[in-house]
Amino acid sequence: MSAVSTRTRCAQCLRPDRTCLCPLVQPVPHAVQLLVLQHPEEELQAKGTGRLLHLCLPASRLAVGEAFEPAQLQALLHAPWQAGDAPRQAVLLYPETPHGDQLGLARQAPWPQPTPCPEDLRLVVLDATWRKSRKMLYLNPGLQALPRLALQGDLPASRYGALRKAHAPGQLSTLEAAACALQRLAPAGPSLQPLRDAFEGLLALHALHRPE
Repeated sequence: MSAVSTRTRCAQCLRPDRTCLCPLVQPVPHAVQLLVLQHPEEELQAKGTGRLLHLCLPASRLAVGEAFEPAQLQALLHAPWQAGDAPRQAVLLYPETPHGDQLGLARQAPWPQPTPCPEDLRLVVLDATWRKSRKMLYLNPGLQALPRLALQGDLPASRYGALRKAHAPGQLSTLEAAACALQRLAPAGPSLQPLRDAFEGLLALHALHRPE
């Protein structure tokens, strides 16, 4: 019979007490709202960055699931988060899907014109491995139909490989990718360096407790 783990977990970050992420959390002001859709396998993943990202961004929500109920997903994507708020334009942080129509994907909406100001946007991020994020996209037509933001061009060097094996060279973690996207959507906004500092703290914590 396998031993049952007696480790207690922090109710806020869901990590074991000895690797609690809460001391790393630095609230970062930001105009663009952030919705993190987290795959269930990432919820307790020690090397994941999605929950730390959520905890550092006050105007963010995190929902766990793979195939969301359509009404639930539409509410997450489009419903105001606070009474009196105006609707926001949801955009998905995800690369383009070549031949999506041949794969049975819903038609992707074009980027809104004129480009909304940061205060009118809600960035949607999939917190999952590359394979699982693709499955989440295919299982949720509401995600397929969103305008997309694809990170291209000059991107900062990734530190992702210090945590997990990357799918491709230069691949970013969920936190790194979201930070780049928020910077592009609100280039005149407050510095996101505290968010990157929190990520560096996660790397240091992982190195400290990594098995020999």
